Amino acid sequence: MSKRRKQARDTRYSSYLHPRWWSTWLLLGLMWLLAQLPLRAQWWLGKGVGELAWRLIPRRRHIAEVNIRLCFPELSAPEQRALVRRAFHSNGIGILELGLAWFRKPEHFLRHTRVHGLEHVEAALQRGKGILALGGHYSSLDLCGTLVTCFIEADVMQRDHNNGLLNAVMTRARERHYGVALSARDLRGLLRRLRENRTVWYATDQDYGRKGIVFAPFFGIATASITATSRIAEHSGCAVLPFSHFRRSDALGYDIHFGAPLDDFPSGDDLADATLVNATIEREVRRHPDQYLWMHRRFKTRPAPEDPDFYRSDP
Repeated sequence: MSKRRKQARDTRYSSYLHPRWWSTWLLLGLMWLLAQLPLRAQWWLGKGVGELAWRLIPRRRHIAEVNIRLCFPELSAPEQRALVRRAFHSNGIGILELGLAWFRKPEHFLRHTRVHGLEHVEAALQRGKGILALGGHYSSLDLCGTLVTCFIEADVMQRDHNNGLLNAVMTRARERHYGVALSARDLRGLLRRLRENRTVWYATDQDYGRKGIVFAPFFGIATASITATSRIAEHSGCAVLPFSHFRRSDALGYDIHFGAPLDDFPSGDDLADATLVNATIEREVRRHPDQYLWMHRRFKTRPAPEDPDFYRSDP
């Protein structure tokens, strides 16, 4: 696993002129060129990138296979394998969409975009305490996050990239569209933005270890789930709205969904709150399960240290 970034963000491009950054500049140049292609070509090429990853990255394929097997036991083995492969295709398209999000104006794609549930956002903002947009790691994350800023004002929380130049490009691109790109650890900044009645994208659906968690069901599995969502909602009084986004399966384009605020949240019971959050994300994932990031070891932390590691047989 990659180490966490310890240095402060540096988004000045002049800081990345040393030859050691030239390969990253070449990658970014290729991303820019590909981003000029029509959207249908992006999807076609992205599917090819995902197919290559499915064939050439066995460790990630194994992780996805384990996750799909655990979460969809009702599927036959061939159906599970097919879903894994489609998930790689979808995430390959997501890689191509990074270039669209970073280097193209979102207005170019509005004719391909439908937003559902804006009335929930408008009603929640009238309360004046801000909104946590409870998102997940869907493969269209970067592009659809950018698209939604054409309809509402929003901020985002991000985990900084270990590659400083990629992080600079990502952060600068996001801050052109969002109000602020907050560090994932900047809870004070998050609470400040909520006090200013902002909408902030926030995701809880990854394994962050044993600190500040409860084990709540996710697809029927006891899953390490952070309790910070309850603390944030308790301190700020914000509304917590489900937020998801998917490529259409019947046409070229995107559907972005906002749901009604979570009821009785926070409840004062961390396990009940985490169970509700996980159930909300699971419901959204089931809309288009192939468009979720199954390559992450979501079930890495087990309830007891001696419990078997689901991923132990990684190649």
